[in-house]
Amino acid sequence: MADVVTVNGLCVDVKFLVMGPLQNNVYIISDGLGTFVVDPSQDAEIILEALGGAKLDAIVITHAHWDHMGAAAELRKATGAPVIASIADAPFIENPQDIGTSRKAAPCKVDRVVANGDVVCVGNMEWKVIETPGHSKGSICLFCIPQFGNHADGLAVLISGDTLFAGTTGRTDFEGGSVVDMAASMKKLAALPDDTAVLPGHNSFTTIGNERRTFSLFGDEPDEI
Repeated sequence: MADVVTVNGLCVDVKFLVMGPLQNNVYIISDGLGTFVVDPSQDAEIILEALGGAKLDAIVITHAHWDHMGAAAELRKATGAPVIASIADAPFIENPQDIGTSRKAAPCKVDRVVANGDVVCVGNMEWKVIETPGHSKGSICLFCIPQFGNHADGLAVLISGDTLFAGTTGRTDFEGGSVVDMAASMKKLAALPDDTAVLPGHNSFTTIGNERRTFSLFGDEPDEI
C-alpha cells in the first residue's frame, strides 16, 4: 500500500497519498463527521485501504484530466459516493474520449455539477467552489475556513488542483487551457487570506501568503470571489 501522510495544522483533517506516474496528490479530507476524496488518480483499492473503513461521502474532481480521475468510476462503484465536478468539465469526465487529456480514464458519471460560488457540504464542512479556468476550461478550487472545520485554530484550506502550485501555476498549453484565463484565476485566488494552506494536485504545499511574497502570480488588484 502507498504511504498515507497526515497533514497537521489545518482546520480540517487531511491525509494524502502520492499516486501514479505523474505523482498526483490524492487527498482524503474529513471533519470526523464526513469524508471526501479529491482527485482519485488511480487504484481505487489503495484509496479504499487508506480510508480505513470510513464512509466516503463524496468524490471531488477538480478538473477533467486523466491523472486526476483515473479511479473515480471504480471508487464511486465501490462506495456509492457521489462524484462532484464543474459544469464545464463534467462532460469530459462522463465521456473522456471527447478530449485528449482525459482519454486514458474510464468514463465516470458526475452526480452533481457545481459552478462558482456554490458550496459543497460534507459533514459540517462547507467548501466554497471557485471557478479557476486556465489549466482546463472547468478547473475548480475549493476553499474552507476554520469556522466550518473541526479545528478552529487551524489554517483555512484551498484545494487548488492544477491551478496553483508552490511558485507557479498549472500548465496552460493543454486542450482547453488559456493563459488569459489563468491570469484571471490568479486574481481570484489573490483575494484569499495569506494564512490559507494551498493543497495542490502535485508537488509540495504552500500558502497564499507565501505565493504573494515570493512569486508574482497574483498581480496588484485581487478580484472578489
